[in-house]
Amino acid sequence: MSGRARLALCAWAATIMAACALLPLVDPATWIFQAALMLGVQTGAGALTRRVPLARPLTVAAQALVALMMLTLVFAREQAVAGIIPGPEAFQHFATLLQTGAEDIGRYAIPAPLSDGIQLMIIGGVLVIGLMVDALAVTFRSAAPAGLPLLALYSVAAGLSDGAAWLWFVLASAGYLLLLLTESRDRLSQWGRVFGGAPHGQRPESASGAVAPVRTGRRIGAVALGIALVVPLGLPALDGGLLDGAGTGIGGGSGGGGTISAVNPVVSLRGSLNVDEDRQVLSYRTNTDNVQEMYLRIVSLDDFDGTSWKPTERSITEVPDDFGTPTGLASDVKRTSIETRIVAAEDYEQNWLPMPYPVSSVDIDGDWRYEPVGRTLVGDHGQDTKGAQYQVESLIVQPTAEQLSSAPEPPPALRREYTKVPSSLPPVVARTALEVTKGAKNNYERAVKLQDWFAFSGEFTYDTEVRSGTGARAIARFLEEKEGFCVHFSFSMASMARTLGIPARVAVGFTPGTPQTNGTMSVGLRDAHAWPELYFEGVGWTRFEPTPNRGTTPPYTVPEDSGTSGLPDVPRPSQSASTAPSAEPSASESCTPQEAKLGACASESAAAVAGSDDEERSLWSLLFFSPWTLLTLPGALLVLAIPLLPMLWRLRVRSVRLGAHDGAVPAHGPAASRDVADEGGSLDGIPAPPGRATAYGRTEAAAAHALAAWQEVTDTAWDYGIAPDESQTPRKAAARIVRLGQLEPPAADAVHRVAAAVEQVLFAPRPQIPSGLARDAHQVGVGLRAHAGRRTKLRALLLPRSAIRVAWALSARWAGARDELLSRIPTLRLPWRRPSTSQNS
Repeated sequence: MSGRARLALCAWAATIMAACALLPLVDPATWIFQAALMLGVQTGAGALTRRVPLARPLTVAAQALVALMMLTLVFAREQAVAGIIPGPEAFQHFATLLQTGAEDIGRYAIPAPLSDGIQLMIIGGVLVIGLMVDALAVTFRSAAPAGLPLLALYSVAAGLSDGAAWLWFVLASAGYLLLLLTESRDRLSQWGRVFGGAPHGQRPESASGAVAPVRTGRRIGAVALGIALVVPLGLPALDGGLLDGAGTGIGGGSGGGGTISAVNPVVSLRGSLNVDEDRQVLSYRTNTDNVQEMYLRIVSLDDFDGTSWKPTERSITEVPDDFGTPTGLASDVKRTSIETRIVAAEDYEQNWLPMPYPVSSVDIDGDWRYEPVGRTLVGDHGQDTKGAQYQVESLIVQPTAEQLSSAPEPPPALRREYTKVPSSLPPVVARTALEVTKGAKNNYERAVKLQDWFAFSGEFTYDTEVRSGTGARAIARFLEEKEGFCVHFSFSMASMARTLGIPARVAVGFTPGTPQTNGTMSVGLRDAHAWPELYFEGVGWTRFEPTPNRGTTPPYTVPEDSGTSGLPDVPRPSQSASTAPSAEPSASESCTPQEAKLGACASESAAAVAGSDDEERSLWSLLFFSPWTLLTLPGALLVLAIPLLPMLWRLRVRSVRLGAHDGAVPAHGPAASRDVADEGGSLDGIPAPPGRATAYGRTEAAAAHALAAWQEVTDTAWDYGIAPDESQTPRKAAARIVRLGQLEPPAADAVHRVAAAVEQVLFAPRPQIPSGLARDAHQVGVGLRAHAGRRTKLRALLLPRSAIRVAWALSARWAGARDELLSRIPTLRLPWRRPSTSQNS
C-alpha cells in the first residue's frame, strides 16, 4: 500500500473515531455504520481521482459530487433524476429534511430518535468533516490543520452529551494522533537512510525506514494524551476535567422534594418561530371572553449572569390543592377568576406545564411537582406534557395605570434578588435605559417608556432569522443593530429595567393562540413567545410586551385617552386599543383569500401604464443624444437597476393599484379581468351574489378597487415595519396600524375609511363603496413617513418588505409550470427511444 493510500485510510479512521462522540445523542446508533460506509466510498473516490491524476481542487470537487449523489440515493431517491442525480426537487427535499431535523433537535431530549432529518444532518455533517480532513491531510498533504474539523466535530458532540466524555475525547485524539504519525512516517520514509536508533548488533544503515523517530512520536503522543486527561483533575477552574463524572444534569427532581436544575427552555424557541408549517401543540377552552390575556406561561427566567437568562435552581414540593394569593397582589386590585381546560398534543413533549398566570389551582394526573416562587409545575421522573389533559383555575389581574404608578417600593429582599445586574453588562445598556426613560416620574412610566421604545419608537425590526446570540455584549449588539425576535426584546427590556431598579424577570410560553369554530383556542409552534415581567408592589408580577407585532399590548400600559371616539358601524369601523395574537405574514400568495374569492386583486391601470410609457419615451429621447451613450447605456442601466428592483417593483404595484382609480370606478370586462388575474386572483366565472345581479360588473369593479386600496395600505404599513396579520378583521387591523404607526387624526381617519370599504365588500349585502380610496391610501403613506426615522424611511423606499410578494408569486408560478410540464411528459415521444422490432423489419 502506498503512503498516500495509508494516509487516506487513516483520515477515514480518524473521522469515524471523532464521529463516535455523536453516538450518545441519537438512538439507535446504527447510523454510524451507514456513515462509515458512505465515508469510505467518498475516500475511495478521492484515491481514484488522485491516481488519474486530477488537479487538487478537482479532486475535492469529485469527492463532494460523489457524497452528494450518495446522500441523494439514500435520502431523496424519489425526488432525483434516475434516483441518484439531484435536481431542484431533491434539493428542496433536503431543505425540508434539514428543517425537520432542526425541529426534532429542539423538541427531543438526548438521546433523540433517529428521524430522517436528524439522520441527514448527522451523516451529511460527518461526510463534510471527512471531506475536509481528507482534503487537508491527503490531497494537500498537511495533516496538522486537519485536526480543526475533527475538533469541531468532537466539540459539538461533547457540548451536548453527558456521561463518558473522556472516552470520546480519547477516541478523537487517538484518531488525530494516528493521522499525524502516519503522515510523519510517510514523510520520513522519503528522506532516505535514518542515522541512529538501530538495535544493538545491527548496522545503522540496515535499519528499516523510520522506525526510531516513529516510535518516539508514538511515545510523545501517548504522554500528551495522558496529560490532557489527568491534569484537569487538579484544576478546579476546569470543573474536574474530562474524567469528572458528576456534571450538572438537566431534568426534574428526584421525588417529593429536591431541586430542579437551571435549564434554559428557550433553546428551541427560535426554531419554533421559523417552522414552515405551524403545528398545533396545545388547545384549550376557557370561560372568559378576554382571551387576549390568556398567555400560557411555561417558566420564568430570573437568573441573569450577563450572558443569558435562565431559571434559578429552586426547591420543589408536592402540588398543593390551593396555590394561595400571588406574591404582591393587594385586595383592592380588580381580578377575575377563570377556569381553563387544556389539552396537549401527543407529539408535544415539555417538562414544564403551560398554564395561564397567575395560577390558583391545577387538576392533573401524573408525577408533577410545584415550584412556589415561579408558581409553575415541572415534571418528575421523566413526566412530560405529551398528551396531557388538565384543568386550571387562574386569575386575570386588571390593574389600573394609577395603581401601578402609585405602587410603593417592593420588599428589600425581593428588590435585591430581581435587580441584580452583573458587572460584565456593558455600560451602554444602563445608559440607554436612562436616555429612553428620561422625564419619567415613577417606575410604571419608566416601564411603559421602555416598552413603547422597543415596540415602535426605537425603530426596531422583528426578525426570527437573527441568532439569539451569547456573551456579555449580546444585548449591546442588539441595541445597536435593532434586529431580533422576542428573546432579544424581552431579555433586553428586563435587563434595562433592572439597571433602573425595577425588579424584572423573563417569562417563556405561548401567546393566546387562534380561536376555532368550535369555541376552543388553538396554540401552535409559531405562538411560542418570551416576554418580560416587572414587579409592582400591590399588583405583583406584571406582563409587558416590547416585541413589535407579537402578542397583545397590555391595556394598563395604554393611556385611557389615547383611543379615538367610537365610529358608526357603517361605513367607518371603531378603533380598538389592542390586537389579536400576531403571526408571521403567510407566504402563500400575493393575494389574500378574500381577494381571490372576489376577484379583487389589484388590476393594472392602462392610463398609468400609458403615462409611464410617455415619461420613458421622453427620457430615452434625451439619453440617446450621442452614439456613445447608445452603446454604453444598456449595461449601465442594468447595473443600476439590479439594486433598485425592489423599489421599482413597489412603485409599479402602487401605480397599478391606485393610479387610475382615484375618484373613478375602474372599467370592467375581459381586459380588467386579465389584469386582476395577473395579481393572483380571477374575476371571470364568479357568480353574482343574491341582491347583486343588477349592475354586477360595476359592483365587482368597485370591490376590486376597495380591496386593492386596502392591500396597498397594509403593504405600506408593512414597509414601515408593521407586518400584516391576516387573522385580524379589517377593523382591528386598521386600529393596529393607527396605534403602531402613531398616525395623526387625518391619516387615522383615512385608514378607517379604507377598512370600512373592505368590510362593506366582505360583509354587506349591498355594499356602498365611497370614492377617494386611492387618496386615502396615499394619505396613510404620508402619515407613516411622518413618524418614521431616517433608517426606516430609506428601507421602506429602497428595500420594501412587501417586495417579498414577488418571490411568493414567482414560486407559485414556477410550481404551476413545473406541474404542467411534468403532466405532459408521459404523452411526449422521446427522440432517443429505441424503435420496436416491427418498425425495424
